[in-house]
Amino acid sequence: MEGLREDLADLYTASRASAPGDAYRRPSRQDFSDGLIAYMRRPGFAMVVAQTDSLMGCAFGFPVRGDGSWWFGFDGALPRGVGQLTLSGRVFAFADILIRPHPQDRGLARQVQERLLTDHQASLGATLVDRADRKALAALRSWGWLDIGELRRPAGPTTFRALVLPLGERTTARLEGLGAMPGGGGPGGP
Repeated sequence: MEGLREDLADLYTASRASAPGDAYRRPSRQDFSDGLIAYMRRPGFAMVVAQTDSLMGCAFGFPVRGDGSWWFGFDGALPRGVGQLTLSGRVFAFADILIRPHPQDRGLARQVQERLLTDHQASLGATLVDRADRKALAALRSWGWLDIGELRRPAGPTTFRALVLPLGERTTARLEGLGAMPGGGGPGGP
């Protein structure tokens, strides 16, 4: 397991390389490793990896509890479809998605995300991203994630963008209208 953690930390570093002029300070490699250990201890933790000769991508996370506590701190009213899927236990929280930059990264990202959702019989993926991390937000939107608003945890100063990834046509239809949310844009938005 230690070897895999090191490989994942290498993948994190490669996938989060900062572009020139990017002012956002990403967590360090060690912060990523420490966070991964904490996530692995959560009930229902799961990970999907994609590799060829080397580790190309991974996604990991845990099921969202049906009591809605994952959404605590959401600014405004949670979209009804998201709340209903949460109560039904059909939401999976993505702690991170790491894709080594290459021409097929969009397809690989979709594959690992869909595999994790399918494996957990989830209809909706959910994630929180620091609103200052424009690179991560742009990548998620390009992979089909929809921005549904802001969320702030009481214990920290960070304001997050809450994003969801519907799996399947029925779920997408239930969430129609979420593609262009104020302050965050829709898929591929700013």
